[in-house]
Amino acid sequence: MSLPPSRRAAAVLLGVAALAPLIVRDSFVLDSLILILMWGALSAAWNVAGGYAGQVSLGHAAFFGIGAYSAALMTARFQQSPWLGLVLGVVLSLAAGGAIGYLSNRLRGPYFALSTIAFSQVLLIGASRWRGFTAGSEGIPVPFRPGVWTLGLGHVAWVYVALVLAVLCYAVEIWLEGSRIGYQLAGIREDEDAAEALGIASRRLKVFAVTLSAALTSVGGTLWAQYVGFVDPFYVFSIDLSIRFALNTIIGGLGTALGPFLGSILITSLETYLRATFSGFKTGFAGIYLVIYGTALILVVRFAPEGLIGLAGRFGAWRARADA
Repeated sequence: MSLPPSRRAAAVLLGVAALAPLIVRDSFVLDSLILILMWGALSAAWNVAGGYAGQVSLGHAAFFGIGAYSAALMTARFQQSPWLGLVLGVVLSLAAGGAIGYLSNRLRGPYFALSTIAFSQVLLIGASRWRGFTAGSEGIPVPFRPGVWTLGLGHVAWVYVALVLAVLCYAVEIWLEGSRIGYQLAGIREDEDAAEALGIASRRLKVFAVTLSAALTSVGGTLWAQYVGFVDPFYVFSIDLSIRFALNTIIGGLGTALGPFLGSILITSLETYLRATFSGFKTGFAGIYLVIYGTALILVVRFAPEGLIGLAGRFGAWRARADA
């Protein structure tokens, strides 16, 4: 039985990522690859709730920040392994995701999105004001201690850590696409009232989707904090970060397993190239790369609203008609 084209494409992309460190030694290229894999995995985690369950969250940075701060504080304050911080972050995110999902599961559309934004902003205010514990707006430098137990790794090792996270999030999406729970979530996303009329426990399943998405996002936040080496409350809890997760997924293909990774490849590569090309311009042109970046995103959303996956499907259908 042959794999669908999207599965074959995913196998090729992940295979190339796995082989790249064996061929490429340039730190800039490896850093770009790590970020593409991390942002793709985090967008896939967002897709679990926003794409498959229709629970569009614009406050998902809350769970990212919980994971980042759990590991940073465990390492910097208590001199413990960041792996313990990862476990703590997942536990806290499960509790927070379950609470948000339960308290907000009666809300739909923009009201749910607003509730998630409020939650992330509460955490931002708390982290930036609690100077005695979180160092407030100064942020927390994460000490580098070489070793796997301390996640003090080089670029090559970090590629494989990010790859494992990407494969995990992709596997969760594949499971949702073929499982009973995934079909039920799709029914809730399309028409919640009809799904409930058929006996689907919509509220319980939405809480499950948000909680699972929160746990995966927390893992990504922990790994990002250890890789970057610094945690800033105004970044890890920012709305911009939540929008990034959503944009990667929407541009790549909402509710598809490969879409978040395609979106991450496009946006991260474009952002890196434009920043490197235009950020050195004199005053008056310093932000020109942001203008070009935003224009490119608008064009993609305007002419391919179904995402890159849908665009590829349309191209394949056109080729099939041309061959016929």
